This record gives sequence, C-alpha cells and structure tokens, in this order.
Amino acid sequence: MKNNMVKVLIVNDSLVVRRFLKDTLEQDASLKVVGEAKDPYIAVKKVKKLDPDVLTLDVEMPKMNGLELLKK
Repeated sequence: MKNNMVKVLIVNDSLVVRRFLKDTLEQDASLKVVGEAKDPYIAVKKVKKLDPDVLTLDVEMPKMNGLELLKK
C-alpha cells in the first residue's frame, strides 16, 4: 500500500451497505479500505489493530450507535 493512501475502516451492520461503500471508495486511487466491521465492538478492535485514518459509521446499529462509537 502506498504511504500517501488514506486508510478507511467501514463500520455498518448491513453487508450490502459495506460492499457498496467499499466498491465506491476504492474507485478513488487515494483511498484504501483496510477493513470492515459489522458491529461497533468489532470496530473498536479493528481500529486498534488497523489504525485507520477515516471511519465510516452507521448511526443506527445494534448494541451501540455510531455516535457512541465515535466517542470511544
């Protein structure tokens, strides 16, 4: 991966939305989707492991919403 690429982590409980976002974001050569998470608790672990530059967050998810995740 090129050093100047923006690393993105997609967090959404919908597989369809995650796939759409990944396909759309990776059309931009400066973006690289480094991971996906279907719930906020998985996302917290992936943020620590993958160190993304950007998160896409679903506001309404089971267990914890995207805004609560952002605060963490």
